[in-house]
Formats: sequence, C-alpha cells, structure tokens
Amino acid sequence: MKEKIKQLKKEKKAMIFAHYYAPSDVQEIADCVGDSFNLAKVAKESDAEIIVFCGVSFMGESVKILCPDKKVLVPDMTADCAMAHMVRDGVIEEMRAKYDDLAVVCYINSTAALKTKCDVCVTSSNAVKIVKALPNKNIFFVPDRNLGSYVAQQVPEKNIILNDGCCPIHAAMTEEQLLSEKQKHPEALVLSHPECEPYILKHSDYIGSTAGIINYAKNSPAKEFIICTEYGVEYQLLLDNPDKRFYFTDPRPCCNDMKFNTLESVLSVLEKENNVVEVDDETRIKALVPLDRMLSLAK
Repeated sequence: MKEKIKQLKKEKKAMIFAHYYAPSDVQEIADCVGDSFNLAKVAKESDAEIIVFCGVSFMGESVKILCPDKKVLVPDMTADCAMAHMVRDGVIEEMRAKYDDLAVVCYINSTAALKTKCDVCVTSSNAVKIVKALPNKNIFFVPDRNLGSYVAQQVPEKNIILNDGCCPIHAAMTEEQLLSEKQKHPEALVLSHPECEPYILKHSDYIGSTAGIINYAKNSPAKEFIICTEYGVEYQLLLDNPDKRFYFTDPRPCCNDMKFNTLESVLSVLEKENNVVEVDDETRIKALVPLDRMLSLAK
C-alpha cells in the first residue's frame, strides 16, 4: 500500500501533508508533518499540483484558502473538529454592538465561514503575541475558551471576552488523571497544550503548541515527560527522542476524527481524486484577510 501511494504521488505530482495527530503510519508516509497552519504555508510554497491533507475539515479549508490554484483532497470528508463549530450564530454581531473598540480574534481551529467574520486569526503558538500587538482594548476570543483564558492570563492589560467553546479531547483530561501520572512518574516534566483546562495548565512545566511541545522535549535535558495533548504526537516525540520516555493521561487523549486518516483512505483519494475541498471565492477572499493580518502582526 505504501509503495502504491509513493508511485501515485510521483505520477500525479502530489504531496501528502499530515497533522501530528494523524495515525503514525500516515505520518510515516507524509512528505511533511506539522500543525495545521504551518502545513498550509508549506503547501502554498510547494510546487505540488495535488495536496492530500490528512487532518480535519477546517485544515483542508485553510490549505484551499492559501492555495486556491491547487487541488486539495482530504482522505475522509467526515473528519471534522467539534470546536471549530462552537460559536453561536449571531454572537459576534452581538459583541460588536455591545463593546466599543472590539477585535474579534479567531483561533485558526475554526471554519472558513467563521474566519470571514473575524478581524485576525491566531495559532496556539502566536496568540499571545498577536493579542498584545492589537490596538484594541476589548478582545472577543473565539472559539476556544481555554486558549483564550491562557492568553488572558498572559495579557492582563486587555479585556478578553471568552466564547464557550473547547476541544473535547483536551477538555476531557482531568486533574486527577494528571496527578495520577505525576505520582507514577515524579521526575517527569509536564508539557501541555493551551487547549487544556486551567487545572491542567497550573501543573505544567511548559505550555505551548503541538510543535512547541515537540521542540521543548527535544531540547530539554530531562528524560521523562507527561504529555497533555492528543497522543498522536507520540510518533514524532519518539522519532526525535528514542532515549526519552513519554507518558499520557489514562485514558490516552484520542481524536477519533483525526484517526479517519488511514493508509487505505489516503490511497483511495489519490486513486480517485475525490473528496475535493472547495471554498467559494467570496469566502476565500474574506477569510484570507484575518490570516494575512496574523502574518503581518506576527513578524
């Protein structure tokens, strides 16, 4: 199956991009593995004619927004992100009417339609920097309350209003689960994603994006880590650090939608060139505005 995929990639000038949460065998055959926005930027710079994006639906949309001239395929059209839809219809308009000088800050983990209503996008790695750089005092942060809460702690000078959304996978981790792992592995450092609840973050030695967690583990002299994010990241952690040990809360945090990206579905979509991601021109142009502003403010 892997040989067939390799052959089809060559024949069709295709590249496979996989998120860190995709299954390990899919990460293994990918041309590039990373988080959603960095993968989209790399896809834009590539000379591939076809992009197979192994993630969830909003990630495929982000690639299409940045790469309108490329054919973007997803292995499974049903792979979705619950958090990306957790903004109530009309709430942004209500907030703009209620607060003067409001900036709507949108986490990259959101639908293209939601991005069109926002002033700037952020990633988990640049959210603090972007919010600090905004001239606005009032910030409505959508859709993730946990990342928004973390940013609020780092930027106390801003009035950050939180939307009631979350990643169900990160939010499911309990303080008791983490303390149990800490008791079993007292020397291990705790590395957490800011999508986790505050009671997880308060016990953490490092808080950062998926890529940030990977880099921290690679550069740290420590040999043991408790990882508070989706367990698919273990593949890259072990690849980079075969001499280190990584533990996860029990049960392991698992995004089932990410696991829809299988070798079988990758091969199928390459053969059939179906599951094409489409974003209409009006949505794409409007959604590109907050993405471009993020790139400008992040410099």
